[in-house]
Amino acid sequence: MIMPKDKLSYLGNCIRQARNDCNLTQQDLADQSHVAIKTIQMIEKGKINPSYEILYPLIKRLGISANTLFNPEISDADEEIQRFIGKFQACIPENRKILLNTLDYLAEQLLTLQHNPSENLE
Repeated sequence: MIMPKDKLSYLGNCIRQARNDCNLTQQDLADQSHVAIKTIQMIEKGKINPSYEILYPLIKRLGISANTLFNPEISDADEEIQRFIGKFQACIPENRKILLNTLDYLAEQLLTLQHNPSENLE
């Protein structure tokens, strides 16, 4: 299947934006996703239509859902969640546990503050 040029540009822009949001260089993304840097450069420029085998590790690392790439109407909140998931998945298991515990604690504190605005955070 050949993807029209404007869709390839959209895809490339999504990948580039997500990579930048993750504070990754093209080389970082290449190393972490095991995809050649030249391939990432070509995707971001809208020059190639990547296969599933190429796209999957990129979107997994970047935390982009397929919906973001193929359904541009996805909400900003869903996109932010996917970006966080990508960062989470890039962590080693020990750091994932730290990240989840920190996020859980922070969420509990914010919910308490939200429901009881007069209370101070601990």
